[in-house]
Amino acid sequence: MSERNIRSGRVARTAPLVGLAGRTAGEAVVGALRGRPRDAAYHERAAARYAERLGRSKGVLMKAGQLLSFVSFSVEGQYQPVYQQALARLQDDAPPMPFEMAAGMVEAELGAPPSRVFAEFDPEPLAAASIGQVHRALTHDGRRVAVKVQYPGVEKAIKADLANTELLTTFFQISRGLIPGLGRMDLRALAAEVAERIGEEVDYLTEADHQREFAEAYRGHPFVRVPEVVPELSTRRILTMDLVKGKSFREALEAPQPLRDQWSEVLFRFYLGGIRRLRLFHADPHPGNYVFHDDGTVTFLDFGCVKRFDERIVQRMVAAAEATIAGDAGALMEVLIGAGELDREDPPPREEVLGWWTRTLLAWTAPQPFTYSSEVEAAVARQSYDISGEFGGFLRKWRPDPEMMTLTRIGLGMNAVLARFQATGEWERIRHEWDRGGPPATPLGELDLAFWDGAHAR
Repeated sequence: MSERNIRSGRVARTAPLVGLAGRTAGEAVVGALRGRPRDAAYHERAAARYAERLGRSKGVLMKAGQLLSFVSFSVEGQYQPVYQQALARLQDDAPPMPFEMAAGMVEAELGAPPSRVFAEFDPEPLAAASIGQVHRALTHDGRRVAVKVQYPGVEKAIKADLANTELLTTFFQISRGLIPGLGRMDLRALAAEVAERIGEEVDYLTEADHQREFAEAYRGHPFVRVPEVVPELSTRRILTMDLVKGKSFREALEAPQPLRDQWSEVLFRFYLGGIRRLRLFHADPHPGNYVFHDDGTVTFLDFGCVKRFDERIVQRMVAAAEATIAGDAGALMEVLIGAGELDREDPPPREEVLGWWTRTLLAWTAPQPFTYSSEVEAAVARQSYDISGEFGGFLRKWRPDPEMMTLTRIGLGMNAVLARFQATGEWERIRHEWDRGGPPATPLGELDLAFWDGAHAR
């Protein structure tokens, strides 16, 4: 890969789609994903080709492909695992850049080649992703670190992608067959939300600031870990942090179920508890951003996009949850009307509003303990946006706050991870800890409460 390879022209950035076949972008991808002959070997080749081209595109298209890599698939039924496995390579097995290019970027950003800046610098990347790749290194004072090096030219390419407002919309349009309900979604709104998130990830100094904020909040936490940043070795295109060892998501899938359940509770508490306690949201819940440890703790990575929520949004979220759990459709309607998301003069059927909230955003509050499964995840993904389904009357009249779009998307991402873990937990009792001031629901809850009580005391 060279800087010239990460081309920024509109035609070049669409090439990963068009190049799947010599036809239009839509025909090419549909042909690759749903083409004939419909045998396993054909689909394996098509899925691998699709993932390979997205991986080499880097930037926006690769990031969008990562979104597809951990959600439910509906294409061709029995071939779902084929596409999931192929696209899963985008999470932590993307094509890397040559070491010479990485070394050149380090020298350009830090003023000297890696051999002088660091006591040791592994030329083989630890991981390669959509915007940069990570190398192991040792600082001169003996600190083991991970060095994230941005691909040369990727910032320019991403800016060109984001200026091409039709690119992401087209990508999602031609991926309709993969995700249940995607065809009924406001694809332009989805593209805009994804573009905003990707645009924030280009500046590693912004990511470093986010990561330091989370690291400060969770320093000493019993089960949430955030690597410390090394600011003197970080720039807009280089991010250096403590090296973390542990299991990848794919390795964690092979762990015993009790350990997977504990990791899942950590994820649940980090996301839903974090927004309530800190008004902060780690807005990229894909499996490549976690390191799982045998003691049940989880390290969180990649803070390129962090969403901040004000008290108004959090209180609205809590009020909607309380009304839904109580089965009070009237109260839920008032929350949404008060937020400007529904028109009091032209409301949808109340039972549809309550049913949608119960079956999608709060599906995990079903009779406890509740187990996440691929079937539940697929149903939630489908019902979340299907305006032709049983909640269509509500969805056609709902004007969600942009913040709700973010919460819904991140919720789907978390559902996907917990479904792969087949996680079982007392999720609703955990919510009571935060929203009702209830007692700790689990041993992790006791540890969590003690930590936050101590944090407030300091």
